[in-house]
Amino acid sequence: MIQYEHFVLDNGLKVYVHEDPTSPMATVNILYNVGSRDEDANKTGFAHLFEHLMFGGSKNIPVYDEPLQKVGGENNAFTSPDITNYYITLPSANLETAFWLESDRMLSLSFDPAVLDVQQKVVIEEFKQRYLNQPYGDVWLKLRPLAYKVHPYQWATIGKDISHIENATLDDVKEFFYTHYVPNNATLVVAGNVTVEQVKQLCRKWFAPIPMGKTPVRTLPQEPVQTESRFLETVADVPLNALYKVYHMPGRFSDDYYRADLLSDVLGRGKSSRLYQKLLKEQALFTNVSAHATGSLDPGLLVISGSLNQGVSLEEADAAIEAVVDEIISQTMPEEELAKVKNQAEATLVFSEVELLNRAMNLAYAANAGNADWVNQEAERIQAVTPDQIQATAQNLLRKENRSTLYYRAA
Repeated sequence: MIQYEHFVLDNGLKVYVHEDPTSPMATVNILYNVGSRDEDANKTGFAHLFEHLMFGGSKNIPVYDEPLQKVGGENNAFTSPDITNYYITLPSANLETAFWLESDRMLSLSFDPAVLDVQQKVVIEEFKQRYLNQPYGDVWLKLRPLAYKVHPYQWATIGKDISHIENATLDDVKEFFYTHYVPNNATLVVAGNVTVEQVKQLCRKWFAPIPMGKTPVRTLPQEPVQTESRFLETVADVPLNALYKVYHMPGRFSDDYYRADLLSDVLGRGKSSRLYQKLLKEQALFTNVSAHATGSLDPGLLVISGSLNQGVSLEEADAAIEAVVDEIISQTMPEEELAKVKNQAEATLVFSEVELLNRAMNLAYAANAGNADWVNQEAERIQAVTPDQIQATAQNLLRKENRSTLYYRAA
């Protein structure tokens, strides 16, 4: 259970405080309610570019990392299709340094053309190294537009095309910043050896003076129900044939999400899963095979993927996966099999929250999604799932007409 208190500043900044006096540390996590799904289809990759630009200096702090290192702090950030998240961990005695750093770049990024030029080059190089020049690196550049036809999940967080980052102008960057990086579009979580009154005082000093921006209006197109199976084949210089199958599934905090997530665990989480036991251990078709849920806030994807052993055809491997899928659709699973994956999922959740930073991030994520209390309901919702619900979910989601398949053939 993550205990917290909550208040909102006049400028709309939502603040959550999780007191943990047993820790000598504090975490300051600020989540901006903007991800790649909020981008213009002709200007993609901006949310991820901003993750880099936010470390390029602000009005009063030319080098972000330097003052933080002097007080024993660490920081990082990540971008997803749904959010951009920045976090600092530091000794609680130096908490104010984190408030100073985060408030200054929220108030006014430097917008130095030289910084933009440097970070564009960094992101372009990342695009090339991780997505274009790495074996299987472009899988999600191909899978997303295969599965999504109207929703902006159809492009990866890095962007749809490298030219979108190359052509980004300073005016483009400023427009994106002043639209999304405003206090009323952010959630601040402060956790650790802190008090609510201390956080309130620091918020009044550092964040309250930042003016409210226009509230971004999110009007995303809803992905229509897929009505026919989709297929794509690609050939590349990779070591082994690989197979990817994705199915549309509910968004992150719906009750149906937990059923679909546990279904993916039964199929492909670990060495006791059905795909591993049947297709790797018994039939030796794959060198690795797994399943997972993307976990996005809007309806996401249940993903089955694996690399094939030498001499195994993609068609043979695909048929073998379909046989496992058909079995889970047609037969109610044993109670003990579901109990095992439920306990695994709950254990993962509990162990992750040993870390102060994870507690802060999980609280911020749930609060931003609409209800901070969801962070404390996960275990209960996992344990509430029944074998009959898993079978019904499999019958609904794993339909052939809800399926998109990618054959990644080794040249």
